Amino acid sequence: MKGNLQFRIEWTPARKRLSGTSEAGFTLIELMIVIFIIAILVGVAALKYDQVVQHSKESVLHTDLRTLRDAIDNYTLDKQAAPQSVEDLQQAGYLREVPVDPITHAKDWVPQFDSVVLSPEQTSTGMTNVHSNSNKISSEGTPYNEW
Repeated sequence: MKGNLQFRIEWTPARKRLSGTSEAGFTLIELMIVIFIIAILVGVAALKYDQVVQHSKESVLHTDLRTLRDAIDNYTLDKQAAPQSVEDLQQAGYLREVPVDPITHAKDWVPQFDSVVLSPEQTSTGMTNVHSNSNKISSEGTPYNEW
């Protein structure tokens, strides 16, 4: 029988358990490795999330300080007298409401008073600047109360 070749192909699983059975599944070490990798990824994501939250609070603080400082300047130029408190800006309509400091979560702005006048017609001095009440260190390396 010249042209009669027979091939027998058998499928054998790539892995066999120690007992010799061919059940499909994962070993305990494989599961532990996967769980370990997932734990590392969750840790990295949590760290990055904290950084994003801090950066967003710092952006809000920058915007609030700019708004408050513009309101102080506008109040001083319009009234020819500097405001004596942040609440004066709200009562005069230069702010809808006093913003909440995103770092301290309170309306506890620290006013800075000076005898500087913005125009020759200005009759009295008062608040010229405002700062955060937080002494925490920013991601830039400076305390928030120095911004």
